[in-house]
Amino acid sequence: MVATQAQIGYLLLDSQPARDRLKDLLYFAYSMESKSDSGSATTEGRAASPAFSEDGLREHRELLTHYPTRQAALIPTLWIAQREFGWISPAAEHYVARLLDLPPSHIRAVVTFYTMFYAKPVGRWHLEVCTNVSCWLRGSTRIVDCIGKKLGIKPGETTSDGKFTLTTVQCLASCGTAPMLQLNHDRFIENLTPESTLELIDELSSK
Repeated sequence: MVATQAQIGYLLLDSQPARDRLKDLLYFAYSMESKSDSGSATTEGRAASPAFSEDGLREHRELLTHYPTRQAALIPTLWIAQREFGWISPAAEHYVARLLDLPPSHIRAVVTFYTMFYAKPVGRWHLEVCTNVSCWLRGSTRIVDCIGKKLGIKPGETTSDGKFTLTTVQCLASCGTAPMLQLNHDRFIENLTPESTLELIDELSSK
C-alpha cells in the first residue's frame, strides 16, 4: 500500500529533486514490505559495507571517461560490482548509488529489471538453461528436468553446498545449437543431451 501511494505521488511531482527524494522513500517502502529471501541478506550485506578493490576502483574510474554522464555508466559499474561481490546485495546497491551519485531506488530498479544481475547469492556454477522456442522444441525441458533431478533443485534454487544454481532464461541467441545453456555468463554449452548434461555436472562437481 505504501509503495502504491508513493508511485501515485511520483506522477504528481514536477520537480526532479522532489522526485529523487520520493524515489528514495519508495525504495525504503519496498524494502520494508518485501518478504523475499534477501531480507536476512540485507542486514548482513549492509554490515559488511562492500567496497571495490583497488583494481575495481581503477577500472571504474577509467570506464567513467567513456560515458557522458555517471548514470550512463551504471550497467558496466554493476558488472564490476557483481564480479567483485558475487551478487548485488542491497548494501552493494547503496555503494554503487554513492559511487554514481544516484538514488538507491534507481539502482534497485535496474538490478531487478535485468536478469543478468543477481539480486541474491548464486552458486559457484550458474547453469542458465535457455527455454525459448528453438531450445524448447529441441528438448530444453528434458535438460532442465535432468539437472533438477541430478542436483535436487528446481529453477531458481541453489544446492545446499553452494556449488550450483539452476536458472531458466529466454533466448541466448544460439538457436542453431539448441538446446543449450550458459555457464557463469562466459561460456556456452551447446547441443545438449541429458547424457552430456550429466557429464558436465560431474566435471564441474570435481573442480
